[in-house]
Amino acid sequence: MDIGQRGSGGSDERFLDGQMLVAMPGMRDERFARAVIYLCAHSNEGAMGIVVNQPASHINFPDLLVQLDVIPEAERIRLPSRAGEVKVLRGGPVETGRGFVLHSADFVIENSTLPIDEGVCLTATLDILKAIAAGGGPSSAVLALGYAGWAPGQLENEIQQNGWLHCPADAALIFGTDAGAKYELALRKIGIPPGMLSSDSGHA
Repeated sequence: MDIGQRGSGGSDERFLDGQMLVAMPGMRDERFARAVIYLCAHSNEGAMGIVVNQPASHINFPDLLVQLDVIPEAERIRLPSRAGEVKVLRGGPVETGRGFVLHSADFVIENSTLPIDEGVCLTATLDILKAIAAGGGPSSAVLALGYAGWAPGQLENEIQQNGWLHCPADAALIFGTDAGAKYELALRKIGIPPGMLSSDSGHA
């Protein structure tokens, strides 16, 4: 689905855009085991989200800026400290060669930035990477390679089958630097002590 086509999700309680999806311990799909996903779009046309707790291995933000020709190799040492702090995530199994930046709403590129909810935006153009490399850009950002996508009705079906829990999003879950802690943090936010959920939950 086109991330620019936002449904009526903001006003319709059936839709979860702007919320966090949290994988149940019994998640059958290994790609989403213990996943915490920020839902960027959810409508009758399907859903699209970014996994926020799976760091991309063997690559960091400065490496990526060089690979994408945003900066030459020689400029790496001159990058502002904020650029070095941007986490690179495995955002999901779809279009893993594309970068999607989830960021705070203090930076917007006209016709490129999709406002989502509660001060969180999504931008998928090189312009935002150039801005961060130049010392500008948003105050908070993560770069995801790829995204998670669902066909119409698919996510609702997975939720009904106890594949996912959901909770309100917050900055710590989206932009927090400790990716390994986000799963337990999300469960606590839902009100579930992490040890209480067995991997058989929902499959009795």
